[in-house]
Amino acid sequence: MGLLDILLGRTKPVAPDLDQLFALPSAAVTLEAAAGFRATGRGAVCFATVEGGAFEQTHREVQALLDADAERTGPPVELTQDSYGYSWLVSRRSPDQLSALVNDLHAVNSAMEANGFGPQLLCSLAGFEDDTGRRLALVYLYKRGTFFPFAPLAGDGQRRDSALELQVKSMLGNDLRIEQDLSRWFPVTGAPVPCPRFFSYLLFSRA
Repeated sequence: MGLLDILLGRTKPVAPDLDQLFALPSAAVTLEAAAGFRATGRGAVCFATVEGGAFEQTHREVQALLDADAERTGPPVELTQDSYGYSWLVSRRSPDQLSALVNDLHAVNSAMEANGFGPQLLCSLAGFEDDTGRRLALVYLYKRGTFFPFAPLAGDGQRRDSALELQVKSMLGNDLRIEQDLSRWFPVTGAPVPCPRFFSYLLFSRA
């Protein structure tokens, strides 16, 4: 980092580190003990859609790889698109299979990266819920190598529980590499995370 960067307060970007995803099971233990949130078994990887045969072939191969897992008992991996045009590869596991879900997320990111589509990767999410119905996701920002909590409030899905998000930030500081720049805790109404209704379907629907 140069002197000008230091004087202007610019920081060097954090390189993507997909192994950070493997810290999620440990964070989940802390999250349940401290706040009563348990994994829903839902997770997804978000990426910018690219036209072309190579891109289509890559996500078909990833879907086939994940669906071939003999321990997968739920619905097949789903590729879908939100109202902003972002693509989501969605994996559904049983709530007690968070480690398997993390392996899925890691495999998707790794395959995209290995096939030259790393620049298209945006974020990965794992969903959580408590006994009162409060919802939470831990979001991994690919280009930052960091996590942030997202907690949508019940209702029209346009609001978020900022107080809960800050509590979770404090809880998981020893478990995850938390994104310290709160301006990067993107609201669900804008990129790179999907619209609220889609998000709720993605991580919390029991269908």
